[in-house]
Amino acid sequence: MTTFDKREQGFEAKFAHDEEFMFKATARSNKLLGLWAAGQLGLSGDAAASYATALVTDHLESQTIGDVVGKVSGDLAGKGVAREQVALKLQECLHQALAQLEADRR
Repeated sequence: MTTFDKREQGFEAKFAHDEEFMFKATARSNKLLGLWAAGQLGLSGDAAASYATALVTDHLESQTIGDVVGKVSGDLAGKGVAREQVALKLQECLHQALAQLEADRR
């Protein structure tokens, strides 16, 4: 195996690792957002957990950030929560998820 082949394998492994890490971070941040939204909706216990899990698993492969924000802001529209607030909360949740995953690595 040449040095070039080894470098290529290294880049491919790093890419796969980074993609997996971001997938986990996105799933965790969506769950955190779902738990927050469930609280805003007055849900608790199993109902809150189900709402958060559905936010993570529904359309998992094709879901975008816009889809998540749109779903949650639609659900919270009656509670007076604006789309911008949901988007900011999702950013907070993503930072929190990244910090949690980094802590799990150690």
